[in-house]
Amino acid sequence: MKTRFLLIMLSGFLLMLQFSCNEVNKTDNQDFDPINISHLDHLYADVILKTGAEAGIIHIYSEYPDYDFTIEPKEGFTCVDDVARAVVFLTELKSAPNETKIPIMITRMVEFILSMQAENGYFYNFLWNDMTINRDYKTSRPEPNWWSWRAFWALEKVAAIKLYDDPRLINAIDKLVMNIKQAYLMAPMDLKTVAGMQLPEWLPHSAAGDQAAVLIIALEKYYQRTHDAEALQLIEKFAAGLLYLQQGDSNTFPYGAFLSWNNLWHAYGNSQAYAMLKAGQVLEREDLINSALLEIDNFYPWITEQGFLNYLRISFDGNDYTIEEKEKFPQIAYGIRPMVFACIEAYKVTKDEKYRKQAERIARWFSGDNPYGRPIFDPNTGRCYDGIISAGDINLNAGAESTIEALLALNKIFTNHPKTDFRNVYKRTE
Repeated sequence: MKTRFLLIMLSGFLLMLQFSCNEVNKTDNQDFDPINISHLDHLYADVILKTGAEAGIIHIYSEYPDYDFTIEPKEGFTCVDDVARAVVFLTELKSAPNETKIPIMITRMVEFILSMQAENGYFYNFLWNDMTINRDYKTSRPEPNWWSWRAFWALEKVAAIKLYDDPRLINAIDKLVMNIKQAYLMAPMDLKTVAGMQLPEWLPHSAAGDQAAVLIIALEKYYQRTHDAEALQLIEKFAAGLLYLQQGDSNTFPYGAFLSWNNLWHAYGNSQAYAMLKAGQVLEREDLINSALLEIDNFYPWITEQGFLNYLRISFDGNDYTIEEKEKFPQIAYGIRPMVFACIEAYKVTKDEKYRKQAERIARWFSGDNPYGRPIFDPNTGRCYDGIISAGDINLNAGAESTIEALLALNKIFTNHPKTDFRNVYKRTE
């Protein structure tokens, strides 16, 4: 979907000039607020839908150097995926300039999400700039996929704060949940063999642990609101699948990593540890919490020592794991945020300061403790660049996914530990 990277090749001089302008110059000010939503506000727009309803959208692409908007010719100019991301972030934001605008933005973006629900209960993803829904492209069809799960998460976040007082919100959630129950509640818990590993077939797309994680996160919110016993059954069933996807242990590569799909681990959307912490708490199961801590305590330090990775593919011969394929780049904010979320949740569950410090260490990827050696997020503008292409090159565009994922990560740290010294996160390791 949004995996394109416009390879903007700049000379070393121009890159140095770009970052000399954007380097953080306020790190000596402990009152400096890194949660700058200026660029998110730039990406946001009010629109009038075909129905005549007023809604809020998030522009997907914002391109260097002027950060004007562009449109993907096969997709559209806005999507449920990124609008839902923005809703999740804004519901967690504790304070911001022009605070009175935030509830209006949230409610109007909810209006957009609701307008994208299809008759079958799932969600279309993309909207064309003439306000017609993209009904045909493969990443826009209403089906059990990322954008439907993310819409579920966002709508439950809004339901929890009782901001959108319209029965359509709950009706939309109920319609989607009914589909989830029909698709997964009675699905047989069969296993399949992939690259020598026994993996679960009852997760979305057969062993998509990354998508199952988002479902657990949303279902946990749904259960807290409704106390629906079948929601607990679904959480337990998806968590059981994630346990099969966890490979290795504290001494054995891949050190407790939860695979993302089949024998592939990828950084983007790898929210399994965070989801297992949520599942363990709601189900009162220490084994699920411990499984999450296994990955956080062992795989996260390993991948950090590697300078982070884009993905790796593994196989198992019954004794040893082998890396069949590994790529370090590109690296994106969406690959960092899930680890920050998991570490902060581990800190909340265990009260162990090491997890808060680990979250800060991982988050320094945004400030330059990364293979490129320079900041990827600029707190003076609120922009997060679209990724590190190589050790010597980055994508200077600043689209919705990158910017919102960075804001989610940083806000999670500061919201859960308000006394965090900004400089502990926004300093680079030389």
